Amino acid sequence: MIEPVVIAVEGVSDKVVLETISRRLGRDLAAEGIRIQAIGGAHAISRFVAELGSDVAVRGLCDDNEQRLFRRVLDDVYVCMPDLEGELIRALGVERMLEIVDRDAFATMQQQPAQRGRPIELQLHRWLRSSSIRNHRYLPVLADALEPDRVPAPLAGVLG
Repeated sequence: MIEPVVIAVEGVSDKVVLETISRRLGRDLAAEGIRIQAIGGAHAISRFVAELGSDVAVRGLCDDNEQRLFRRVLDDVYVCMPDLEGELIRALGVERMLEIVDRDAFATMQQQPAQRGRPIELQLHRWLRSSSIRNHRYLPVLADALEPDRVPAPLAGVLG
């Protein structure tokens, strides 16, 4: 019998990205006994793990600034540097990102005084994170655009 595994992630976007990548890799997580659960933020990890009980293996995926919360209760933690968006931007590269994003909206953001002169990777990161609607819209698209051999290490690692 397969030992059940739960992958605890901070939010719904993280869950959707992992599910998208799994599908792209031809994986059937349910058949493998793996369930991905959005826990509603990193501060919920202790309660979430306590409620699961001891008959389930738990892995965690979190952003760098939240890893201390996850590591307090989990041994198996994978950390996105600095966060999920940063991992996807690096994996896809600037050119591919610019093919995917709304160039007009991105160009408008680049005109802002605070963005002038910043590296384009940081501009893309800011653009993705500056709107929750944009973030939820683009993260699954970015995950789907990843080549299987370009899946960021924390995402590949937590999927096992």
